[in-house]
Amino acid sequence: MFESLRATIGDLLGGRVAPADRRAVIMDMKQALTLAKLGVEDLREGVEITRRRVAAEREQLATATRRRTLAEGINDAETVAVAAKFEAQFAERLAVLERKLEAQEAEFGLAERDYDEMVAQLKKANAGAGAGLNAASRGPTDEELGLPNDAPLRSELDGLARARQRADRDAGADAALEALKKKMGRE
Repeated sequence: MFESLRATIGDLLGGRVAPADRRAVIMDMKQALTLAKLGVEDLREGVEITRRRVAAEREQLATATRRRTLAEGINDAETVAVAAKFEAQFAERLAVLERKLEAQEAEFGLAERDYDEMVAQLKKANAGAGAGLNAASRGPTDEELGLPNDAPLRSELDGLARARQRADRDAGADAALEALKKKMGRE
């Protein structure tokens, strides 16, 4: 169901996407996974609809069976024949709907597992997996060097990283706005 998404995530994790293109590819993947989530939700809704249809068909079958039994009790051969005919139809439809429900539940389970797996892989890619940021290239951690855990310094560094990310996003938005203005002929 998600072959192209899986292939793109594989490219990200395998380091086959240029570093300059990673951010754009990850953003595209997030949008694609949002659409995939909608597809999974549609499958869930289809399962629920089929479950309701199965329940209704079971009620119809029980009613037809009850009517046939009552007709047999009063020796009404014509009503017994009609009720038996409907009972057979409802039983056949119920069998088909139950097989359909089983297939839909299996498809939904598979799609949901695939989606969850791709989200986890995209999170890895977003964290830098496949970008050449392995343990050897990042250098030793503070713990590996025997340095104390300096929470205020780490908090300040995290704040600086967030500020840089925000500035990068703002610069990207400004560049996109300029490109749009240029395209619209307003510059």
